[in-house]
Amino acid sequence: MTAPASAPAPLLYARGLAFARNEEPVFGPLDFELGPGEALLVLGGNGAGKTTLLRVLAGLLAASAGEVRMAGKIVDRGHLARGSAYLGHLPGHKAELGALENLAFHRALRGDGPAVDLEQALAAVGLAGHEDTPARRLSAGQNKRLALARLGLQSAPLWLLDEPYANLDLDGIALVNRLIQATWPPVAPPC
Repeated sequence: MTAPASAPAPLLYARGLAFARNEEPVFGPLDFELGPGEALLVLGGNGAGKTTLLRVLAGLLAASAGEVRMAGKIVDRGHLARGSAYLGHLPGHKAELGALENLAFHRALRGDGPAVDLEQALAAVGLAGHEDTPARRLSAGQNKRLALARLGLQSAPLWLLDEPYANLDLDGIALVNRLIQATWPPVAPPC
């Protein structure tokens, strides 16, 4: 008789995760896990710690307590940063660079991601014709679309999206939904 195959470790696992600022609790302790292909929606009022939680999971802030694992391995802030793609409130690109230049700069900086034609990446998010437009001249919604194009260039098994629909029109909201629902090739988390 053969032993049953064990279930794979969750993509993201947190136990006792907490964050405090100036010894004042912001959130936690939290326990959750997320498998490949699953989504987790974090709800709460303004100031409840949703953005702070995402920044901790992205490796931008150090947790005050708890443990985070990716694919069964305990991770530190650096591993979290390499294993996730974070889209925060700010677009995260250079205002003086054109849309295409921003994507090229990001790909060169990260040194990873699929070999995607950058003009196609812009077209996929509705920015065809804006390749040379400086980001500072794009609308808030167009800047969000540029940030979404950049997100798609990263080979990260975990996307952390903070208010992904902000500044988008109905077509932009549908774009975010398509990106979230898209089947991406499986990517192994960094060790």
